[in-house]
Amino acid sequence: MSHFTQPAEDLSRQAQEYIDLRLDDVKLHLVKGLSVSVSKLVGMILILGVATNLVLVLSFGLILLVGELVGSYAWSAIGVAVLLAIAVWILIRKRESLFKDTFVPLFVNLLFNDDDEDEKEK
Repeated sequence: MSHFTQPAEDLSRQAQEYIDLRLDDVKLHLVKGLSVSVSKLVGMILILGVATNLVLVLSFGLILLVGELVGSYAWSAIGVAVLLAIAVWILIRKRESLFKDTFVPLFVNLLFNDDDEDEKEK
């Protein structure tokens, strides 16, 4: 009888090995996608931090420069605040193209990654 059931046992063992390999493949793709996403997120946070500090320092310098020219640091601070408010308004108006168009392809590649595209990149 064991000779009769041997092909079914081999098929069952091979099917289990195939399932294990597919699970490992899914895990590898998930880890790759998550690591790329996290690295891009950390990079964007660092860039935003440096950019924020740059805007802060440049604003302070501009307030001091205009304050010396005008003779009033209060009015120069108000002027710089108006310029920053205009910049924020522009960012709000352009948020679709700045943020949505950036993050949607990132998560699409993370969740729906094709092996054919990986091979083309190599």
